[in-house]
Formats: sequence, C-alpha cells, structure tokens
Amino acid sequence: MDRTPVIVGIGLSDYPKTPHLDGVQHHALAAQRAIADAGIAKSEIDGYVNASSNMMIDDPVTMAEYLRINHRYIDGTMTGGSSFEFHVQHLAAAIKEGLCDTALVTYGSDYLSRMGRSLGTGGFQRPGQRVAGPIQYEVPYGNSLVGAYAMYAMRHMHEYGTTSEQLAEIAVGVREYATLNPNAIYRDPITIDDVINSRMVADPLHKLDCCAITDGGGAFIMTTAERAKDLPNKPIYVLGAAGAQTHWNISQQSDFTTSAGAQSGPEAFARAGLTPADVDMIMFYDSFTITCLILLESLGFVGRGEGGPFIAEGHLRKGGSLPMNTDGGGLSSCHPGMRGMFLILEAVRQLRGDAGEAQVPNCKVALAGGSGGWLSCIGVAILGNEAPG
Repeated sequence: MDRTPVIVGIGLSDYPKTPHLDGVQHHALAAQRAIADAGIAKSEIDGYVNASSNMMIDDPVTMAEYLRINHRYIDGTMTGGSSFEFHVQHLAAAIKEGLCDTALVTYGSDYLSRMGRSLGTGGFQRPGQRVAGPIQYEVPYGNSLVGAYAMYAMRHMHEYGTTSEQLAEIAVGVREYATLNPNAIYRDPITIDDVINSRMVADPLHKLDCCAITDGGGAFIMTTAERAKDLPNKPIYVLGAAGAQTHWNISQQSDFTTSAGAQSGPEAFARAGLTPADVDMIMFYDSFTITCLILLESLGFVGRGEGGPFIAEGHLRKGGSLPMNTDGGGLSSCHPGMRGMFLILEAVRQLRGDAGEAQVPNCKVALAGGSGGWLSCIGVAILGNEAPG
C-alpha cells in the first residue's frame, strides 16, 4: 500500500466579516466544504487536528466531539500562525506510520466580528488585564505587537540598508492579487506612495505594512496516495516539511535579521530533495511586510541582506519569478488571527490549477512558510502535484 501523504480536500469558510458565524461554526463550515471537496464520507476520518487558543471552546477534543469525528489520532500543536505547517509535518509522519489513514485539520475564528480592527496592542495587554509568564517582563516597557515587528524592520534597515519603499513593494504586490479575489477585504489597488504615506503605526511600519483583521476559517484533508486513487481530485503530495523555534517572547530573540526558518527551511528542502530554485510560488505568512522579507532570506531564496533589492525588482509580483500570496495574503485578503491555514489552502489551489486569474503558470511546486509568535516558530511545508522521486 502506498502510504505517501497527500492532501485531497480543501475548504474555506466565509470571510472577511461574518457576524452570523462564531469561531466554532467557521471550523464546521470549512470542514463540511473540505469533506465534500475530497469526496469522502466523514466516517472515514480517523485523525483530527487543530490549533486552539480557546480551551474548552474549540480545542481538538471539544471540536472532535462537535464535528462527530471518532479519531484514533489527535494533535493540538499550537505554535501560533505556523501551527498548520507543523500539522502537515506531523500528519505526514503519522500517515506514513499508519497512526491514521485519513485526517481532517480545521481552523476557525470570528476575530473581526468580536473585536473589530485593532492595531498596535493586540497580544500583549489590555486595560485591567493581569499578565502572567515571561511576557510580564516586557509589558512594563510599553512594547506592542506591531512594535515587535518594527524592531525587525529597523534592525534589518540598519544592517543592510533595506528601505521602506522595498517593504512597501510587498504590500503593493500582494494587493495586486487581492484585486482578483472577490472575497478579499481590501481590493482597491495601491502604490508604494500609498503605503509610505499611510499612518505610521510603529516606526518604520505604516498602516499598509500591517495585516488586516478578519473572520474566517479553513480546513484540509490528508490521506494516503493509495486512498487518493479513488478520489475525484488530483492528489497534492507533501514533499517535505519541517519546523523550528528560536524564541517565543520577543525579548528572547537574539538576531533581529533572521528567523528559525534558517533551520526549518533547509530541513524541509532536504526532505523534499529540492532547492529554493525548484519552487514555482510561495505562500508566506504576511502579518507584516517585514515578515515576508525575513522569511525570504532565512528560507534561502536569497542571501541575507539581499531581500530588499530582490523584492524591489518585482520578483514577488504577479508575473514575477517567484509569485507570492496569490490569494491577496494577510495584508489584503484575510487574517483571522492564525493565517497559516490559508497558506496551505492557496498552495493546493495553485497546484491544482484552480486559481483562475491568479493562477501561476505551470505551477508544480509550492512552499508554505508559516510564522508563529513574533517570527518565533517557523513551519515550512513543500507541496507538489507530482509524486516524489
């Protein structure tokens, strides 16, 4: 039996704003659509995975009960936005070893409907909130979520001469793809000047350097290549996957010009037997423009300090040599809190050839690079539409 791990079904819930759905319902709607897309019966699913920050609301065991999934393999790995790339890695191993045959991964969030758009303070402390753990030693100094990423941007600028205009090129290119996505929260074209002239949030990051806040959810189904032979969709193969962490809290980051992708990227490529030059398109976690630049360099697509000029040449844009975030990304399409799920779904859509006007020609290999925490945990999944070897 061929137990090569493959993705056979994907599903998106509704986004960007869905006041009629709560987070659990986003899980359920995405799961329903992924199961239908895969062409399987729910009773076949014997593995369930999700990443939850709401224990007893949408944690794996609670959601498995809600979805009526009777599992023999379960995983609740939570590394923030990169969780789902870690899930691909874990499930690939579990399927190969026979710990499960067919697994469902889900995510759902009603972040925008619950909280509205909020930049600058999320993830640290709200008025009256008691803070525990290591982050209590950072809160008194007034740092913010955006401020943490601003430190990466400022340091990279200092070390390598990276400019705000180069970072703005990322936002402009991603928005170009968002104009092709009818569900994207922001669809009006923007220019580099628009980004530079938007409100400064945390120097040097402007408002348009920052991701959207939306509702949304997604799901995908992994199984064996053997089972996929009887299913309607062309299987998408997991060629290689890896994850690594350098820190969690921003005060523990030792180098603000790189990330744990410098470890997980080469490991994933080695497992796939590929190099960055073999990748046709990338799905990067774009919480902020600087996130993409750091991932681009640390995963080995360009050398350290070379990301800014590479980006300025338009390589990440539609028609470029390395198209990025073809659904409009977290910067312009959707970002319900943990966007790593959407990286996987869009990569699969591209590899199937189902991306419409946003389709990357002759796309055979796609890479999803998820970032959790503050560029803390980097998960990498390399997917292809042809069997490995």
